[in-house]
Amino acid sequence: METGSGQDISERGGRGSTEKAAIGHVPVLLQEAIDFLAVKRGGTYLDATVGLGGHSYEIARRLGAPGHLIGFDKDPAALRIAGVRLSAHGGRQTGAEPGVGSERVGPDWPIITLLHGSFAELANAQQPASLDGVLADLGVSSLQLSDAARGFSFQAEGPLDMRMNPMSGETAEQVVNHIDERKLADVIYEFGEERRSRRIARAIVRSRPIRTTTQLVEVVAAAARSMKHERIHTATRTFQALRIFVNRELDDLKALLEAAPRVLKPGGRLVVISFHSLEDRIVKDAMREGAKDKHFRLLTKKPVMASEDEIERNPRSRSAKMRAAERI
Repeated sequence: METGSGQDISERGGRGSTEKAAIGHVPVLLQEAIDFLAVKRGGTYLDATVGLGGHSYEIARRLGAPGHLIGFDKDPAALRIAGVRLSAHGGRQTGAEPGVGSERVGPDWPIITLLHGSFAELANAQQPASLDGVLADLGVSSLQLSDAARGFSFQAEGPLDMRMNPMSGETAEQVVNHIDERKLADVIYEFGEERRSRRIARAIVRSRPIRTTTQLVEVVAAAARSMKHERIHTATRTFQALRIFVNRELDDLKALLEAAPRVLKPGGRLVVISFHSLEDRIVKDAMREGAKDKHFRLLTKKPVMASEDEIERNPRSRSAKMRAAERI
């Protein structure tokens, strides 16, 4: 599976548009995630989904100069923004030649290494028992949703891309226009939990070629015939399904969960924030299986949810579920 170039991202451009893009970014379940990670000064922590760097910044603040924060992300644009955010105080390169992505900022700031790639590469990238904690905040980021050119949102017209790593892999347009009707229906049903998947797939095939998000929304809406009292947009599940399929999100999540017991030190923490039932079910089952095999001690019997105050401040947090476990 192609999951990105694997190279370190070290662009630390000026505080222009990239820094502005991070303004208004609100990390979901931030305090709860940091509490469950129980960040130790001088430890080594991995943020498997850096995004715009909100969680990473709070981890880095607690690590101090002896610590090391490693961040993965498929999206090079997100990594550039996170790099600016994490070096906001100005700093100097240490521990590596300029340009390879390891940076220490200020007198009491950890070494930070940002890697362009999927966290599915974790098993190969990290030594056994080398991490004090792993955090994964799953799903699509506000940066991706807000850029119509990325094709993630059904609320604005753009090309049907949906790749978190825009440099590799099939686009949603290629999937929509080239796979056969039965396979397309299976994708929409399996990854979108959409009961009208066969009807939608049939309509998509008959409407080919479909090039834009708006075209796809119109086709899905006409085929699905929105049910009364439906709480979400008619196209939500189809867009979710295509995004998950294009980015192999569930395969990557399984690879992360499989690697976690090996790369965490005894006492190390695994914290995962998911945004739909498919992800949460995989996380729940993996952690319970890990507890049964004496790899993990469960820290959350039930998922931690956002408070009403957080939901009011950040509506995206409404669907978030966080689970945590400790390596035995």
